[in-house]
Amino acid sequence: MDVTPVLVGVGAEVRRDDELPGLDHLGLMTAAAEHALADAEVKAAAVDVVLVPHGLWATRDPGAVVADRLGAGDARTVLAEVGVSQLSIIRRACQLIADGDARTVLVVGGEARHRQGVARRAGVELPPSTDVERDPDEVMRPDADLMAQAEATRRLNSAPPQYAVIETAMRAAAGRSLPDHAALLGRLWADFAAVAAANPDAWDRSAPSAERIARPGPGNRVVAWPYTKLLCSQWNVDQAAAMVFSAAPTTSVPIHPRGITESNFILTMSMRRDLYRWPAFAVAAERLFALTALTVDDIGPIDLYSCFPAAVQSAAGELGLPLDRPLTVTGGMTFGGGPLNNYVFQAVVAMARRLRVEPGVGLTTAVSGLLTKPSLALWSTEPGPFAWADVSAEAEAATAPLPLDADATGEATVAGYTVLYDGDEPASAAAVLDVAGARTVAVTDDPDTARAMTETEHVGAPVLVTAPGSFTA
Repeated sequence: MDVTPVLVGVGAEVRRDDELPGLDHLGLMTAAAEHALADAEVKAAAVDVVLVPHGLWATRDPGAVVADRLGAGDARTVLAEVGVSQLSIIRRACQLIADGDARTVLVVGGEARHRQGVARRAGVELPPSTDVERDPDEVMRPDADLMAQAEATRRLNSAPPQYAVIETAMRAAAGRSLPDHAALLGRLWADFAAVAAANPDAWDRSAPSAERIARPGPGNRVVAWPYTKLLCSQWNVDQAAAMVFSAAPTTSVPIHPRGITESNFILTMSMRRDLYRWPAFAVAAERLFALTALTVDDIGPIDLYSCFPAAVQSAAGELGLPLDRPLTVTGGMTFGGGPLNNYVFQAVVAMARRLRVEPGVGLTTAVSGLLTKPSLALWSTEPGPFAWADVSAEAEAATAPLPLDADATGEATVAGYTVLYDGDEPASAAAVLDVAGARTVAVTDDPDTARAMTETEHVGAPVLVTAPGSFTA
């Protein structure tokens, strides 16, 4: 008979100071795990399995180090590589309990990027982190690459420019002017910043204004237009979060994971016919509500994955949620903090705490890649069976692709674009282009063209691909 997993303990750790040597990623994870175990009123020796998402560090088996420090040295360990959805890690923890393979599971992750930056600027060499000479008992790996070669070699080689391309396509599809859309982004992220200001575990609690967020200026450079620094995820943080799942409630207000759905279907950004749509998310949401017999109207607090505004707008649109509704419980990845492959843990910790004082149903979501692999989870103070589903096949069927022709030349139309700056000035632009029934990715290094693309809408504009990977307007 299946056992129903319960979230019985949560904990977080944040260090904003510049003191050295400070805590490394393992120290932060251990501290967060201690908080979660205390919250659950569970002894560390009871932990059967420790799951950790890989981050920006090289520790071979971080779960083993954390388990040993906690006094749970016999626990099995699972390491999830970058590219595995963070909710897939939580789903795996719940599965272990539901299948009878464990009774108490610890899920924990963390980063110490801020500490590393402080040390680098001070010229201080940090002591090496503890490691073990063993591999994890289980490794969760992604199925395929998240980025096409043409994207990687033509200036779309990281998350900010990829999401910026999606953002411009979204703006054009909504019919907003450039100034109106910039104002919308500022307001959306200012709402998130206000939530972070009230969250003691948030990284940045300064609550900048909408104008400050959207307008480039000192301390707020353009990362990939239209995104300023304050519209981008902040991963240079010292943060960790942990959750304890159990086969039986141990706390007065247990939180029940009612359902998790995920899609592992991968279609690189430039090959999606509608750059601004996310059919895979819609499919995953529909299945989640069907599995749990709940609806979007049943949901109270929500935390939408918030690496960039495009991700929030797309998920909200697929769910039919207005952007002026509260959409985060942490403050988002810019202000709440976005440790690599670990933000969703921060969100689940905050969600559990919210539901304890506001009983009901909460929703958290995750993204793996470039608006690629969505996952959603419903949490409830009311008990119920745990269900999950992989909707990859349905997501693939719902997503219209276009072939990518890296060698295409000739007349083309801009499907989405971003402008890259040199200091305070536009210097180049990278665009996803529709050309002869296919897609290509191309760049212009003409600063006048780049500047014009920040001043007037260029989605839908004709361009000429003069050579593979190069265009003129």
